[in-house]
Amino acid sequence: MGIITVTGDLGSGKSTVAKRICAILGYEYFSTGTIQRKIAAERGIDTLQLNKDCKADKSVDDYIDGRLKAMNTDGTDNIVLDSRMAWFFVKKSFKVYLTARAEVAADRVFHDDKRKSEPTGDTLTVMKNLLARQREENERFKEFYNADCYNRDNFDLVLDTSDLSVEEVAAAIVAAFRSGQ
Repeated sequence: MGIITVTGDLGSGKSTVAKRICAILGYEYFSTGTIQRKIAAERGIDTLQLNKDCKADKSVDDYIDGRLKAMNTDGTDNIVLDSRMAWFFVKKSFKVYLTARAEVAADRVFHDDKRKSEPTGDTLTVMKNLLARQREENERFKEFYNADCYNRDNFDLVLDTSDLSVEEVAAAIVAAFRSGQ
């Protein structure tokens, strides 16, 4: 029993891996990225623009952050949180950070048909947009919360997914999670 938070570089496989962990452990899946993409689509903008807009309007962050903070006291358990900031807000979680080389991440996003609300183009354009979005998000999180997403000491496990299969990454996380319980 427990909560696993999965965060990391954009395109590192967070969502795919988080869903696989859920299948292995029988846990529930929760994604703040899905919420953000839905809000961006409703506003008729892409996710990079939403992140820029969030610097001036904290309502989206407040909504998502409030849902995460509540998990500290509402009895939430047996869940994998696919979220850039869940590691920061959900204190009792097993915190995982996934990395991927920029070109690998861009190629994954470029070929992911589910990412309709993200800027597109060729792989190089996607890579530049991913890096810009990640920079925007991390600057905002540092400013709003003094949370350093790049400080790997904040996490229980850091894995580079560039050359690993989803199964390998999920198995490594589940093994580390179980050994830490």
